[in-house]
Amino acid sequence: MPQASTAFMTMSDTKKTPVAIVGGGPVGLALALFLDRYDVPSVVFNTDTETRWHPKGSTQNARTMEHYRRLGIASELRLLGLPADYPGDVAYFTRFNSYELARLKMPSAAQKAHMVATAGKLDQYPEPLLRANQMYVEAFLLDYVRGRPNITLRFGWEVKSYMQHKDGVSLLAESIADGRSESWRAQYLVGCDGGRSFVRRQLGIRYEGEDTLQQAYFGGRMFASHIRAPTFYRDILGNRRAFQHWAVNPQSRTTMIALDGQEEFLFWMRPNDSSVAPDGDAVQHAMTLSCGADVPVEVIGTQPWTAGIALVAETFADNRVLLAGDAAHLFTPTGGFGMNTGIDDAANLSWKLAAMVQGWGGPNLLESYEAERLPIAVRNTGAARELAKNIGDVSVSPDMEDDSEAGAKARREIGAYLSTFGEEFSSIGVQLGARYDGSIIIEGDAPPPADDFAHYTPSAVPGGRAPHAWLGLGRGEGDSLFDKLGLGFTLLRLGTNAPDPTAFANAAQSLGVPLTTLDIPDNDIRDLYERDLVLIRPDQHVAWRGNTADDADAVMKTVVGND
Repeated sequence: MPQASTAFMTMSDTKKTPVAIVGGGPVGLALALFLDRYDVPSVVFNTDTETRWHPKGSTQNARTMEHYRRLGIASELRLLGLPADYPGDVAYFTRFNSYELARLKMPSAAQKAHMVATAGKLDQYPEPLLRANQMYVEAFLLDYVRGRPNITLRFGWEVKSYMQHKDGVSLLAESIADGRSESWRAQYLVGCDGGRSFVRRQLGIRYEGEDTLQQAYFGGRMFASHIRAPTFYRDILGNRRAFQHWAVNPQSRTTMIALDGQEEFLFWMRPNDSSVAPDGDAVQHAMTLSCGADVPVEVIGTQPWTAGIALVAETFADNRVLLAGDAAHLFTPTGGFGMNTGIDDAANLSWKLAAMVQGWGGPNLLESYEAERLPIAVRNTGAARELAKNIGDVSVSPDMEDDSEAGAKARREIGAYLSTFGEEFSSIGVQLGARYDGSIIIEGDAPPPADDFAHYTPSAVPGGRAPHAWLGLGRGEGDSLFDKLGLGFTLLRLGTNAPDPTAFANAAQSLGVPLTTLDIPDNDIRDLYERDLVLIRPDQHVAWRGNTADDADAVMKTVVGND
């Protein structure tokens, strides 16, 4: 158990908060925002004074955007990143000024907005994924958090030690700027402090899984450079813009990801000697090989990363200390699952912490966090690793750039293989298909649909995301079923013959559980859910469904961990 320092033990002006969050990246900030929405105060500690200005993942997936919609910030986030009319395609070239091997067509932001505006009543995608880099989103989240009444920020502070007690966690934090110390007491502490998590290491919790892949590209140590190339579109690419541009040839394999749609990119490369970070000249050389011509490049920054990694913490909790985000699982970036899995962690954990702080959570509720989220981390890290293996399996023919029949044949063959990669960039089943079957707080009643990474099957079988529907003719904010769900649990009364909900209201009241009843006299939506009554959790997962309220007392006890 982590031990506190003498200074920690003797400070008399201890500050108090229900939840202390170590790590102010997107997962830590999202967790604080969810707690704020539930009116639960928190403090966020982060060693940096601001968010880091280096690009990471550029995918805010559909489920993450649904979470941001709940927080009321999805529309503002859609103003970040690529311009609305910028193509969302993924394109593969021999070199960026030469043959195009394959193109995976993906809609632009404007096209996605049109799809939502014209969607049918039972369309499942109220918030399509957003191509905006994590560095933009993190900066936005931090600015937004600064205005929230229930969140205290300690950016530029390091947690030096913490200690668990029967009824809480005490910690000592130190200002990096001037060495001042603060003692805090929280009911719960959550480590959202990344792959080198201090919180996890102090608990002695290890990662388990695969730490790399041995292959020519997307295996082992790679480098991500934030670059500025103002003439790339004009002089190299022409009118063949894409969200991602991949160069595949016998001399080099690299990836260019558009950040602003104008001149900034994230450039992935794996040099022959990956033990040394490439300097500006090395990045310029790799760009020249990839482009097929010289192009001016300004290197803003370069960071290493490991491809093929699929690591999950052996446990996500130790009594009152819990882990979320990269502190709990590490991904290879293929598929864009890493940060998004962390946001889903925060959505799952936040309502359970709120329930415990507010007194309506049962003794088994927090136990369900690991039981529900650890299998999802294993599933998602495995999916990302498999996609990385597929990318590394691309066979590069030595004559693929030749202006000959043999060269054309080689390009057709590799293009056909690359055209099968669409699943990596949609993976809607991974995004929306997370299920908590077998959880102690889920009342399952039927076999769930098969898990399919590339496809999502809406299902109201308890354990999965509540199927989406539009209510009425509008397709904007306030028109989605998700917009009508309460802060706590929501009981849907579906169709024209739904039973009286009084038993559920009484059961919830006796337990102190916040419950909203929502009447939807629409038989199409009732058919989608297959029952007259459906109980939806605060994180929008189905907890129970049935056609009578006879077991309301037992159901309500189970879903809050009181069984």
